[in-house]
Amino acid sequence: MTEHTPFDFWYAVQNTRILQLPRNNLETFGTTRIQYHLLTESMDAVNEVRVREGSLNASQPQILLPDHFKRKNLQGFEDEETNRFLDWLKTHQPDMRFLQYGFTISKQDIKDSVLHDSIEVVTENVLKEVAGRDQGNSAVLLGVEQPWEVSLFKMMVDLVERSAPGQISALQERNLIPNPNRAAQEIEQEFQIAERDPARVPYLYKQLHRHGVFEEHQDRFFALVRRSEKRS
Repeated sequence: MTEHTPFDFWYAVQNTRILQLPRNNLETFGTTRIQYHLLTESMDAVNEVRVREGSLNASQPQILLPDHFKRKNLQGFEDEETNRFLDWLKTHQPDMRFLQYGFTISKQDIKDSVLHDSIEVVTENVLKEVAGRDQGNSAVLLGVEQPWEVSLFKMMVDLVERSAPGQISALQERNLIPNPNRAAQEIEQEFQIAERDPARVPYLYKQLHRHGVFEEHQDRFFALVRRSEKRS
């Protein structure tokens, strides 16, 4: 890429319009292949639109902490502006599912063509073409000529955010990540059992520490211990 100012990624993000996201969410237990059409208007000519066609592969999400998300997970997105955008996301949105689950993205099969027509006409034609053969994995977006890679990255962030709730539920159902609601129910049940049977207090203590919520429940736990000692 040519040289840009440090904030060119903001220009790309703010001027990216996603006309169509894939109907299908990202796969939880497999690789997702997304076919994209990225339209950009020429800055040097009237009625000149560049259409880039390619694919993005999002691998099965891995259960990772945000610090494990490395630039090597963005194959084909090595440009400086995308890295600036990634740094900003890591700093300002550390709780994003995208960062926590470490999607590996590769960009490939780029087809580049220039059409001499208005952006409105080209957009309409591309949307019609995509609708005719869409299998639920197609994306169409309007972006900027430089840095155009950031427009794709912005689209992937939106798709990840949409897909994350369903992926988390699926992972929780298989007990691959903790289910906070289920853990809360188990803790409440153990409190009720220990209230009736003081012999279960040590087990409750272990469960609170196993779920990492002892400090949150310690006042209630010690009150239970005091009541158990009075009854003994």
